[in-house]
Formats: sequence, C-alpha cells, structure tokens
Amino acid sequence: MSFRLLLPLLALLAACNSGSQTYEQQGYVFGTLVEVTIYGEDEARAKAGITSVMQEFQRLHDKLHAWRPSELSELNVAIAQGKSKAVSPELAAMLQDAARVSAQSDGLFNPAIGGLIQAWGFQADDFKAVLPDEKKVAALVRANPQMGDLVFAPSSASLPHGSDDVIVGSRNRAVKIDLGGYAKGYALDRAADILKRQGIRNALINIGGNVLALGQHGSRAWRIGIQHPRKPGPLATLELHDGEAIGTSGDYQRFFELGGKRYCHLIDPRTGYPVQGVQAVTILTHGANAGLLSDESSKPLFISGVRGWLAAAQKMHLDEALLVDDRGVVHLTAAMQKRLKFADESTSRQVEP
Repeated sequence: MSFRLLLPLLALLAACNSGSQTYEQQGYVFGTLVEVTIYGEDEARAKAGITSVMQEFQRLHDKLHAWRPSELSELNVAIAQGKSKAVSPELAAMLQDAARVSAQSDGLFNPAIGGLIQAWGFQADDFKAVLPDEKKVAALVRANPQMGDLVFAPSSASLPHGSDDVIVGSRNRAVKIDLGGYAKGYALDRAADILKRQGIRNALINIGGNVLALGQHGSRAWRIGIQHPRKPGPLATLELHDGEAIGTSGDYQRFFELGGKRYCHLIDPRTGYPVQGVQAVTILTHGANAGLLSDESSKPLFISGVRGWLAAAQKMHLDEALLVDDRGVVHLTAAMQKRLKFADESTSRQVEP
C-alpha cells in the first residue's frame, strides 16, 4: 500500500430526501479510496461522525507515512544511524503488536522490509516499471531485517517530565519499517470506535477493499463485493454482519509489468522479490480488532502461495479465507464458500475441507 496526501474530500453523496437514511462520504488517504457510509441517523449526526473519522484517517496518515516526514519515518532515520528514538505510546504499541503478528506468521508478515519495498520503487506516489539491482536486493535479504530486532524501553530521564513516550531502537540497522500492511486495518478499528462513541450504530467503513461493518443496513445486513482481480466488478458478494471485517490483498492494487511479467508490491521477505502465482487473497474476520486482523493477516496467506495458504490460514486461526491463483482458480475454505455468492457461478473453485 502506498501513502499519499489526503485529497480534498468528495461531496457528500448521501441522498437528502425523506426516503433515504444513508449518508456516504469518500476521500483519498493511505494511497487508496476510503468510503464511510452511515445508515439511520439524521444528516447532522451522520456528517459529524464522518468528519471525525476522516480527520482520524488524516492523523494516522501523517503519523505513519513511510517515506515523507512523519513520526515513523523519523524513527527509521534514527535506526539507520544506529540510534534510538522516543516515539509516542500509540506508535510503540503498533510496533509491538506488528512484531507479535510477524512472529506468529513466521516472518511472512514483516513490516521491517521497508528497504526492499523502497528498492522495488513502491515507496513512492508514482512508480516506474524498473527492476531493482539484483545485488542490492540480495544484500537486503541477507541483512534479514525483522520486527523482532526492535528494542523497546520506558521513557528515560532525558525526556520531559511526565512523558509517556517509549524509546525504540533496533539491533539491526537494516530495519526500515513500513506499516502499509497494517495501517488500513488499524484505521478501520479506530473509525469504528469513533462512531460508536458518537452513538452511531450502523455504518460501513471501506479503506481500499478492507471493509468493517457496524450494525446493519436497515432490516438487512450490509452487502459488499469482493473485487475480481482481473475484471471490472465483483468476483463474489456476501453479507457482512455487525463487527465483521473483510480484507483483500491483491497483485492488481500496486504493480508494474515488464517483459510480460507482473511485479506487485507484495514482496516475499525470504526472496526479496514480489510474489508470483497469486492474484488475490481475501479473509473474513470477527470480533475485537477485526479491522486490524483483516489487514495484517491476509499478507502471510498471499506470500505462502497456492501450496501454503491453507496451512497459514489454519495457523492464524482464519476459518474463512480464499485465494485466487494465477490461472483464476479460486481456492477457498468450506466456511468461506458458505458466505459467498459468486458473480459467475461457472468460476472454477477448489474447496478445501
């Protein structure tokens, strides 16, 4: 995922006639389109809720930008210099949680490989169809940056009195943190918390295909589509219930093609190269931190590929998941099959027990 400046918000799309209770606003943040839809509230409350959410998205964008000046990029500069730096408790908690998930995924989810992402040209608002230097990629892989290299310590006496900041350093100067596979999910949960605190019970929050549902849309559940990785429109649709979230990682979101080969932003930290053989992975999550789980947990499945995705899903306790391989065949769990309505019933499918 790329981070870009939040563009001016589009006009409120909600109908304002007496027959409509749906209000929607769109914006552009974290390098992708974001949409917040609220049902069943008066216009003033809905607009206030959406404004608060969009402001929070901008705050997180500014804090977590991986290459423009931000709290995160300043930490990366310090790590590259072999120094430690004080960071906010919020960022420290994110990094510690990301380190936990990285360990659980055997390092396949690895936000410490920002150097590789940069080498491939994906740490940019616009990127070119250029292959990186093979020796540079190999050196970054040998350096083996891991989230487990980070070291956390309480604030020291050198910090202002009463500061809750946390000192963060790294045992490995090759660590360069990119939270592009984490921030969208974190932002979903923050948005849900904001809306709940304002008494808004029914909403749908969509950040570039990572979607979280609150309540329902009138008398029915929220209905959403899973983007087809190679065609306009949905691969399948499903109903998303209160507290559920869905997350998709795809090779069609940020990529370039060269010599008839597609290179996407999803990089295997073991090889240093973009993953091949997978078009998309979608997972369905529930309960506490469902938004965050929907973002961070899809990457290990994608990187594991056709042979390893199911084992990765089981290890991460993901019952509802699917993978689209490079032939367009949909591999999915039986639990996920029950939730989906395919746009084309002739879609080739392989259901796992």
